[in-house]
Amino acid sequence: MATIIPFNPLDKKNLGASVAEALLNAVVHPLSSIPKFTGAGIYAIYYTGDFPAYAEISKHNRDARFELPIYVGKAVPKGARTGADLEADPGHVLSARIAQHAESIRAAKNLEIEDFYCRYLVVEDIWIPLGESLIISRYVPLWNTLVEGFGNHAPGKGRTGTKCPRWDVLHPGRRWAASLPDRGETMEEIAREANNHLTNLQINTSSHFIEPDDK
Repeated sequence: MATIIPFNPLDKKNLGASVAEALLNAVVHPLSSIPKFTGAGIYAIYYTGDFPAYAEISKHNRDARFELPIYVGKAVPKGARTGADLEADPGHVLSARIAQHAESIRAAKNLEIEDFYCRYLVVEDIWIPLGESLIISRYVPLWNTLVEGFGNHAPGKGRTGTKCPRWDVLHPGRRWAASLPDRGETMEEIAREANNHLTNLQINTSSHFIEPDDK
């Protein structure tokens, strides 16, 4: 006799899935014109341009499909990282974080901000990391994994040994990254690896995280 496991809506996995699905059903906005708003939460950035190494990503996002994020991130209130203040006012942390990403793309010499779009979701602090983790594990966004460094800030004083991130080798333009030590990889090498990675990636474009077999 088969054992049927009851569906538990309060299971951690299912609670995180509800957050992830809510983000992936949110309205898509041009990254160039995200309004300032209050709140913390998660977001997904999509690419639709002609950068050759990203052809597989663009294919899934053009014609308003937006199936494959190139980057997924989160923004939490100050103090939430350490648990110092459970009632911390989030301020504009989510819209400010997205705006920082827009500036990085504008600085890049071989990217156009008009080719990028964004979904975002204001979320209660406790569910932000779980929702972000589920989406990253589902889509394996290129800028979260292979081409690292998009979300980096300028390294602080004393961290002079930090190598230039792969993102900045592939997309030069951020002034702070230009002064970092060379990482020993060329733009062409990273682009080729990114293209090969995307070509071989098993892409799950479903926006559902709780499938019938899971229930």
